[in-house]
Amino acid sequence: MITPEELASLLTDEVRRAVADNRDRDPLAVALDRKVPCARLVATQVKYLARALRKLPAYAAAGCILPPRAFEQASSEACARHKRIGGDSVLDLTCGLGVDAWALAARFRRVVTLERDPVLAAVARENFRRLGATNIEVVDAPAEEYLARTDERFDWIYADPDRRSASGRKLVRLEDCSPDILALRPLLARTAPRLCLKNSPLFDTDEALRLFPRCRVEAVSLDGECKEVTLYDDGSGPAVVATALGLGSFAAAPDERPLPPPEKFDPARYRWLVIPDVALQKARLARLHLQGAADIWSDNGYGFAAEEPRGLLARALPVRSIEPFDPKQLKRTLRGAGAELLKRDFPLPAEEIARRLGLHAGSDLRLAFTQIGTRRWVVLLE
Repeated sequence: MITPEELASLLTDEVRRAVADNRDRDPLAVALDRKVPCARLVATQVKYLARALRKLPAYAAAGCILPPRAFEQASSEACARHKRIGGDSVLDLTCGLGVDAWALAARFRRVVTLERDPVLAAVARENFRRLGATNIEVVDAPAEEYLARTDERFDWIYADPDRRSASGRKLVRLEDCSPDILALRPLLARTAPRLCLKNSPLFDTDEALRLFPRCRVEAVSLDGECKEVTLYDDGSGPAVVATALGLGSFAAAPDERPLPPPEKFDPARYRWLVIPDVALQKARLARLHLQGAADIWSDNGYGFAAEEPRGLLARALPVRSIEPFDPKQLKRTLRGAGAELLKRDFPLPAEEIARRLGLHAGSDLRLAFTQIGTRRWVVLLE
């Protein structure tokens, strides 16, 4: 986190110009340049503004101040913009860099966001000014203190609790995070009728429904990576949703079950390998989503189809052949080729597969490994 002195420097015209003038340079070269004022501080901003071009493009375009730790912990703009809430007013319990509050400001007339660190609160205010977000109020206070003293009512409460321990260990359980949303539930209910809660991508969707039985819980992915599990406690559930940003969403009731897959796996009839999006995996909806389009035996596995499936939250890759996983035979056949290895629902790590088959990284072949029932298979892709 930046210090008050560093923030004061970043706010001076001289340092602001230095950051702007050096954004196209290598950060290491900037840090070593004696002509640059506060060179190391400027180099850090240059580094993170370059990284923000993809994660936080609006922040990058506005030349916002980006403290490293706050940047790493911040939501991406794509995920922040996806939050499906709106109304007159929202209370954000966990400002941080302020990306979620900034996105919420486009959906609410008024946003109040809380930040216990006064320096980070000052950074958020300055960034909101640069972004032109005039309907956000930053309050220097921890959530527990603010909720205990306020008598104001909001349409929504939003929270993205800090999921790092004092030692830096990642936390998943709600009661271990800060603020402790479960302990604050009486105060939350007094302050707003609806709660939107962002959780770690490791958070279990079943646990969300156990804790908030009437919620809608959504697993959100971006570019093939699960980014968060978001809980909407507004009476719109119970429901489970898988969303791949840019591709679409699939929703189901928690008790909805897919039809059973075929009793036997017949590799000869399949021409397509179907790779469900990770959001479907996380929400345990892959089998239900692929139903009727592909056969799939596990929510964590691959699907297989005779015809190319379309309109799915999934990738479909053409299959050349499907063979039993026989390391000795495969090693003789593949003859030390360079290969890209894919795997799902397979007990061996990729490094061990490569070692057993005598393969190295390369583009000669593309192989997918999976297990269906007790049998292991390798799929040779086109």
